[in-house]
Amino acid sequence: MKKIALVHDFFTQWGGGERVLKTFTEIYPDAPIYLIAYDKKLTDEFLPGKKIIPSFLQKFPGMPKRFKYYLNFMPKAIESFDLSEYDVVLSDSSAYAKGCVTKKPTKHVCYLHTPTRYLTSDKEEYLKSAPIPLPLIGKPVVEGILKMLTKWDLESSKRPDFLIANSNYIAQRTEKYYKRTPDAVIFPPVDINKFRISNEIGDYWLVLGRAEPYKRTDLAIEAANALNLKLKIVGGGTKLNALKQLAGPTVEFLGRVSDEELVDLYSHAIGLIFPPKEDAGMTPLESMASGRPVIAYGEGGALESVKAGVSGEFFYEQTVPALVEVMRNFDPKKYNPEKVREHAMQFSSDNFKKKIQEIVNNI
Repeated sequence: MKKIALVHDFFTQWGGGERVLKTFTEIYPDAPIYLIAYDKKLTDEFLPGKKIIPSFLQKFPGMPKRFKYYLNFMPKAIESFDLSEYDVVLSDSSAYAKGCVTKKPTKHVCYLHTPTRYLTSDKEEYLKSAPIPLPLIGKPVVEGILKMLTKWDLESSKRPDFLIANSNYIAQRTEKYYKRTPDAVIFPPVDINKFRISNEIGDYWLVLGRAEPYKRTDLAIEAANALNLKLKIVGGGTKLNALKQLAGPTVEFLGRVSDEELVDLYSHAIGLIFPPKEDAGMTPLESMASGRPVIAYGEGGALESVKAGVSGEFFYEQTVPALVEVMRNFDPKKYNPEKVREHAMQFSSDNFKKKIQEIVNNI
């Protein structure tokens, strides 16, 4: 039996990348997990009993909350792991995990969520809103750090022996920014059995996701305000207060909810609003697994998971009027819950696990 190690960037939040890591732990329950830094409360909750091996950065002041203060240490942190005892290293990466160092005969399989956004497509935006004290450090210093990291990021993208993109959209971005064609494309999984179809549908729309600018929850809020429709928002984030100030009386913020509450919210919603341009996007899959259709922005990974007219609809301009137009004309009775769920079945966790196991075994 192969000896496997799992490598992940950070475990400081619960999101799509962390869900993929948890799925990897279900395939390889005895594999240790190497992390640059982690929040123990979160790992205790979502990865109970797992062997966690952090980098030296875990002990730095302010960690793990202020891990972005230590950007210049990230390459050394991920390269510091000794992975020589393993047959296969399985990483999932949005930034640094792809850069872990392996030596023959160890093989490295990387599941790439995205080329590092703040070193590629979002670099200029990151400089404007960098979560570090620019007045103290100075913008030229930050620019120098990002230049160094960008060079390392490109070099490290060549290290995995087998590279999996999480969508065709990310495969294209990988070719653009890393000049490398992924060896496979496997869409992220959804635990179909966790979700259910309800016979009773409520009177509200649903939005899930962190309150961060790129999630564009503001579009859903303003559309709900304009149409006087009920909207329930799940999740926290740095821009939560700003979103609350934007919201009208029909918008309700639920914060973080339990898995049981989430299943209930999905199954009774009119549908899910998915306004960001995402690499893949797991919440549309969860909504569809619940038999509920999705209104999604028509770019990125959503184009690969949502089927117009069968499991939802698209709006093609990331603006309030474009979303309002689709919501105004949306007829939930048009969508057969069983057909919607059937469409989601192709993205099941079982199918995902089989594909990952086949790659690991063959390599």
